Amino acid sequence: MEFITQSNNLNDYLECSEVIDCNNLEIQGIASNLSQGAENEIELVKSTYEFVRDEIRHSSDAGKSNVTCKASDVLKYKHGLCFANSHLLAAILRALDIPTGFCYQKLEFDVGFGLHGLNAVFIKSIHKWIRLDARGNEGPVNAQFSLDKEILAYPVDEEKGEVDFLTIYSEPNEKVIEILEGSRSLTEAVEKIISTDWLKIVI
Repeated sequence: MEFITQSNNLNDYLECSEVIDCNNLEIQGIASNLSQGAENEIELVKSTYEFVRDEIRHSSDAGKSNVTCKASDVLKYKHGLCFANSHLLAAILRALDIPTGFCYQKLEFDVGFGLHGLNAVFIKSIHKWIRLDARGNEGPVNAQFSLDKEILAYPVDEEKGEVDFLTIYSEPNEKVIEILEGSRSLTEAVEKIISTDWLKIVI
């Protein structure tokens, strides 16, 4: 599997922004705490990933109605859709000077086809991008940290029309942000995600 980076400059995968607010004090504090127990880069990425995966629940699993988007809000409310959780993971890792990007998959869910968001992280010590899914493990979902074989939340079934987009973006998809920030409830956000033709937006 060959990934395509949106930018060849790793610094683009380290930038803070309004949504990926890695300069936020709470995010900086979490990053500092996580770095204290890690002996090397790989261990630090693993512990950071597992913190977000295990401590930040998927909004649907948690039965929450409010929609989070900005990384610091995801940390504050302790839940988010897959996209929001990927925003938080990116913010913490970028605060630790670890290049982190955004990846997407078009998947079939019970309510129809929709977009799924996850992260790609560049491990400098092995000079390799790996994808990590911080959606949150619940029920049959069992995503894990792995340097070799990907263990993501959902397997992609191309025969069903599912698509694994292999581009690693330096910033979250603008349409995703628009939906998360513009939705008054989780139900509204999910409806917008399902009704959007992502093949025309994500390439």
